[in-house]
Amino acid sequence: MANTDIDPKTGFCSNYRTFYSLRPNVPLPPPSEPLSLIDYALSLLPSTATTNNTPALIDSATDHHLSYSLFLHQVKSLAYYLQSRTSLSKGHVAFILAPSSLHVPVLYFSLISLGVTVAPANPLSSPSEINHLVQLTKPSIAFATSATATNIPNLPLGTILVDSPSFLSMLDCKGEPRRVETSQSDSAAILFSSGTTGRIKGALLTHRNLISLIAGFCHLKHVMESDEDEPHPVSLFTLPLYHVFGFFMMVRALAMGETLVLMQRFDFERMLKAVERYKITYMPVSPPLITALVKSELVKKYDFSSIRLLGSGGAPLGKEIVESFKAKFPNVEIVQGYGLTESGGGAARMIGFEEAKRHGSVGRLAENMEAKIVDPVTGEALSPGQKGELWLRGPSIMKGYVGDDKATVETLDSEGWLKTGDLCYFDSDGFLFIVDRLKELIKYKAYQVPPAELEHVLHANPEIADAAVVPYPDEDAGQIPMAFVVRKPGSNITAAQVMDYVAKQVTPYKKIRRVSFISSIPKSPAGKILRRELVDIALTSGSSKL
Repeated sequence: MANTDIDPKTGFCSNYRTFYSLRPNVPLPPPSEPLSLIDYALSLLPSTATTNNTPALIDSATDHHLSYSLFLHQVKSLAYYLQSRTSLSKGHVAFILAPSSLHVPVLYFSLISLGVTVAPANPLSSPSEINHLVQLTKPSIAFATSATATNIPNLPLGTILVDSPSFLSMLDCKGEPRRVETSQSDSAAILFSSGTTGRIKGALLTHRNLISLIAGFCHLKHVMESDEDEPHPVSLFTLPLYHVFGFFMMVRALAMGETLVLMQRFDFERMLKAVERYKITYMPVSPPLITALVKSELVKKYDFSSIRLLGSGGAPLGKEIVESFKAKFPNVEIVQGYGLTESGGGAARMIGFEEAKRHGSVGRLAENMEAKIVDPVTGEALSPGQKGELWLRGPSIMKGYVGDDKATVETLDSEGWLKTGDLCYFDSDGFLFIVDRLKELIKYKAYQVPPAELEHVLHANPEIADAAVVPYPDEDAGQIPMAFVVRKPGSNITAAQVMDYVAKQVTPYKKIRRVSFISSIPKSPAGKILRRELVDIALTSGSSKL
């Protein structure tokens, strides 16, 4: 296709009704070349990481450091042990149920290098959820802690406890693992979608899916670097490593020779202490954390000056919150990104400080990615500025859902397009804006009301610490917008004041018509609001109404 067909400002091609990435093309290894994600990631690792005794991983709770040379030694030792002492082999699935620790990245790298598919899950999963995940993924072996292992059913190769002395001895075996030849189309990981709509599903990601993501980050890294004297990058991960955002950002950081500080359990003040102690330069975060940084007085007690960059993903971030954040932390840049478990993570993102000024956007389409904006009713592909469902296609899009052919067919079409379920549009400069989840739009009379828009308005109120908006059934209107509000300590804001505050800023059909005060908003580990839980609360309890 001639490049003249593509608008250089938006990336839109009117002939194919498709948006193309405006990023420089990132070269990927030939698809036929045998290559695992781990071989690819380690081929990018700067030699200085191993010679300078750079810490690869730090546990913020214990202050234990793991250097790159020791990390690589442990990865090799564990692979050798599993190869020589168990019948675990290429094609098997390993179920992992453990909180973030220095052992988890070692485990991922080891298993994936052996051609084993890792299936990490939330260690707080209920017994019935664990049963469901085990039925989907059919693992041969599990890795867990003594606290999480009790809920795992019997598996062919049993469960290994990563907090046991025997596991520590596996990390120091003498021996070279046999090389396992891996095709890029082989499965590398099954990552679970958060289950905010329907049951949890397992997205099957290949080595190539993840190689293409890491390639994009590493290839375009120089665009972000403005100064040779930048400090050594030290990232703090408040994100769980079993979640797609934490998973691929962990591989990215280790491929680039950065230092990764892990938090086993999230605690706001402990996070601030870790930023000060380890001079953190970068944090991948979810929007609720940015809101907390803006509204919390605790921040003043700690030195936050080392932070250069926050990468926000997982849910939309409001313009007002970004502006309040910039006023409070003028030297910290926020770059937003967008992705799904099904796209391996990053499908769009901001690069550089110019793009970061586009408040409300999640950036431009990632390298090697194509998109369509499709009218949910007619199926017609739309132009820039028009809202519709975002469809994505590219080398990082999953193979499908494990054990759920019906969901795979509904989500991936025959041409490889992933239907995201998100209502979006591209502006006249090719920036992507997420309006809301299609399934979460509130149907008020004949109008569609995006909850995220009302949440951004509520977050801007200084008396509100957090908020979420859900549909509430109504005889006349079908559904009305209902707000769950967490008051700021010391605030006595009333339901009437909340409704009045929003009414002054939105068109009449978007007004909040019901309010309930709550101590905290239930959220997934990635910061997504668990709306189904709030709808259940709304339907079972009385609340203020005007």
